[in-house]
Amino acid sequence: MGRQARREQARADRRSKRQQRGGRQRGGGGSAAMQVATRPDEPARGGGSIFRPRWATDIISELRKVTWPTRQETAHLTLVVVVVSLIFGAILGGADVGFGWIIERTILR
Repeated sequence: MGRQARREQARADRRSKRQQRGGRQRGGGGSAAMQVATRPDEPARGGGSIFRPRWATDIISELRKVTWPTRQETAHLTLVVVVVSLIFGAILGGADVGFGWIIERTILR
């Protein structure tokens, strides 16, 4: 699935969630958060359950918002990292050999 298709799907999901929320609020009752806020005799819960704590649900929801790279983008960026690493390795290796040669010819003689 391409990036554009994922964005369209996310927009459609958000639209349908908004419509569902709007329908429930107009019908009465309100959302769970609104019910907790309107009942002062009940303590406010931290959200989540024992098996799915609030922080885990937050992490999952944030990861769903991430635009993941395609396989081609990943391959291209991996190739860039490998090439840049080889170039820097060659530069540092050359500097090491050069400095070693200078040290051998001057100080260790």
